[in-house]
Amino acid sequence: MTVTQLTTRIQQTLEESFADVWLEGEISNCTIPASGHWYFSLKDETAQIKAVLWKSAARLVKFRPKDGMKVLVRGAVRLYAPKGEYQIAVEVIEPLGKGSLQQAFEDLKERLDKEGLFAPSRKRALPMLPRRLGIVTSPTGAVVQDILRVLTSRFANLEIVLYPARVQGPEAAFEIVQGIRALNRVPGLDVLIVARGGGSLEDLWPFNEEIVARALAASKVPTISAVGHETDFTIADFVADLRAPTPSAAAERVVKAKADLAERVSVLERRLRGGLQLVLTRVRSRVQAVTSHRVFAAERGRIRNHAQRVDDLVHRAERGLRRQTERRRESLRRAGERLDSFRWDRQLERRREELRRHVLRLSERARRLVGDRRGAFALLAGKLDSLSPLSVLARGYALVWDERRGGLVRRADTLEPGDPLRVRVHEGEVHAVVQAKENGKTS
Repeated sequence: MTVTQLTTRIQQTLEESFADVWLEGEISNCTIPASGHWYFSLKDETAQIKAVLWKSAARLVKFRPKDGMKVLVRGAVRLYAPKGEYQIAVEVIEPLGKGSLQQAFEDLKERLDKEGLFAPSRKRALPMLPRRLGIVTSPTGAVVQDILRVLTSRFANLEIVLYPARVQGPEAAFEIVQGIRALNRVPGLDVLIVARGGGSLEDLWPFNEEIVARALAASKVPTISAVGHETDFTIADFVADLRAPTPSAAAERVVKAKADLAERVSVLERRLRGGLQLVLTRVRSRVQAVTSHRVFAAERGRIRNHAQRVDDLVHRAERGLRRQTERRRESLRRAGERLDSFRWDRQLERRREELRRHVLRLSERARRLVGDRRGAFALLAGKLDSLSPLSVLARGYALVWDERRGGLVRRADTLEPGDPLRVRVHEGEVHAVVQAKENGKTS
């Protein structure tokens, strides 16, 4: 057999025998190139296996992988023929001990904390007597009713601007960000509350999105995060200028209520999206049934092999570019050292002085040359003017053309009475007709 034939048979055996496996291990050598695919190794005490998570599946993972993280993966064993290596193509990955959402929450919290978005020094105090309050929340839930009830009972003259936004679901984070930015454009707004009722980590997830956190950090108006119950914490709570345990407590903080209300905001019931979920489940089942066909699986394997080959080439190109950049940087450093040892400022001043002298000499010669050329030009113009026929016409002479035969008239006997003439004088022309000839002269 050839190497290709042997590799093909091994590939068929591996991929048929291990088409769907669950694997537990520790991540190591994790890299995420510009293509968006994840490459890492899974290992235990005595063995390891290479793994790849394609970009299409990586988009659905909430957390970022780290070396040393223990995970549980599901996928199929594949053979990467160009290198003769087997690997597991991961489709599902979950951290062991924590859910993916909890891991994503902690990763984002750690990253934003390092950027200083949670620093107490950037927290702003609420105004003592606000006149206009902005609220971003669902207009149909109990949260907005609780806030309005507290506000109207505590401060009836407070002006309230409500921006309706979904607070649960995939589009909720985008609408919350739109609300924060829109209320920041409202003139005279003193405080901005972002609120929703309690729920599970999945229900509160829009307030753990990075775009919501950065919108709160960029707000010009002091912000209050009133999300969930007292035990619920979101990324928005850490970024906002003030974290209220409940939406009602946020309303009390705004109007500086002195009494400590014991009532808490009731928990919102989850909105079931049964019909949509059923449709999505059926569509997902049909797509999985089609994509699991051997034809598609073979093509997908070839495409993934090419994608991995591209990633290898990109990695090699990046390493070569880095080495070439280092060599160029070292060459530039040496040239800079040589240039520093050369007193260029004195030589530059000497060259400037020589250039000034040359400019002065050149300017003087140009002025003399222009003067000589102007004198010669004036002399030639005078000569040309003395020889010009226009100067003769200026003394009273005229030029006569025969308009019928053409040409200048030099003899009167060439004309007959009635012939048209054109006469050019010093300024302008005159048209005439021959009336008679006398003594051989035309009149």
